[in-house]
Amino acid sequence: MHKVELSYSLTGRRPAGAAIRNPLIELLHAVRAHGSISGAAKSLGQSYRHVWGELKRWEAELGRGLIVWDKGQPARLTEFGDKLLWAERQAQARLAAQIESLHADLERAFAVAFDDATHVLTLYASHDDALVLLRDHAAATARLHLDIRFIGSVDAIAALNEGRCTMAGFHTPPQPAPGSRAQRTYQPLLRPGEHKIIGFARRRQGLVVAAGNPMGITGLDDLVRRQARYVNRALGTGTRVVAEDLLANLRLAAGDIQGWDRIEPSHWAVAEAVASGSADAGMAIETAARSRGLGFVPLLEEDYYLVCLRSVLEQPAARALREVLATREWQERLGSLAGYEPLWSGEVLSLSRQLPWWKFRKSKAARTS
Repeated sequence: MHKVELSYSLTGRRPAGAAIRNPLIELLHAVRAHGSISGAAKSLGQSYRHVWGELKRWEAELGRGLIVWDKGQPARLTEFGDKLLWAERQAQARLAAQIESLHADLERAFAVAFDDATHVLTLYASHDDALVLLRDHAAATARLHLDIRFIGSVDAIAALNEGRCTMAGFHTPPQPAPGSRAQRTYQPLLRPGEHKIIGFARRRQGLVVAAGNPMGITGLDDLVRRQARYVNRALGTGTRVVAEDLLANLRLAAGDIQGWDRIEPSHWAVAEAVASGSADAGMAIETAARSRGLGFVPLLEEDYYLVCLRSVLEQPAARALREVLATREWQERLGSLAGYEPLWSGEVLSLSRQLPWWKFRKSKAARTS
């Protein structure tokens, strides 16, 4: 059975109700209408040689004859050619409404590219419910479209540095300590002077547990004492970095926790594992737990930042995003999410002040002034 491949083109105008076009079907229609290859070629604005060659190519491709090639006789379609036109008419008639809807959806999407007042910003970020809310809010209020891909914090910043996105989202505890896993993870990826961070939100991370917390879990150390089944996030995610720092602070080893090597791809997947009973606890944001009616044991508050290259900061899309983040309307919506509050939203912050790991020598002139 031959397969159908759909394609589309951009054009300055389209007749109302125009169907999906196919070059072979157009050739066959033209041959039937004009009774000759030359007439078909003229009506299509193509050369006789091109039309003749295309018909022969399609016959070889489909393994069937399309034209009755009788010398001195008008060109006519074979029975197979007639059946192709019939099949195409049937399909177009049945799918007319869906085809028109597809046309309209594509045209609405591409209209953004031709609208100078609309902006698109590509954002790779650690999974976060507030960013989903922001995407809808920015599109509705500022004609700013956020093209978001959720990946781990480390991979998001790496993508930024490799030029695969315009902005990245990551999170750390406030003022993470020197020597912490957070420092070892993020310091090699971020460079003062080259990167700029933008305040976004403060949110709560903790342990998602069954409703009512029947095991009485209050922290990671209780997972060991109660032999609770844990579900983790993948290496390269900001939540995994936070969990490893908490584990180190308690002088616990990963092997002490049952299920440490079991991985789920998102906060929602962690909550689902607990809700299904396949795990007793897992690290996630508070909204993931509340949305499933689960218990939540807060362990820390953390700061969620957006980061971009300095050269991007004043570009229209980045500036539009900062303006949206700074509005009272957005900050009120953010505050409505469980476990979130606005913090420096939209402000350009000092990288070395928020993540105080870098030590800079003062110049001689500065020391003597």
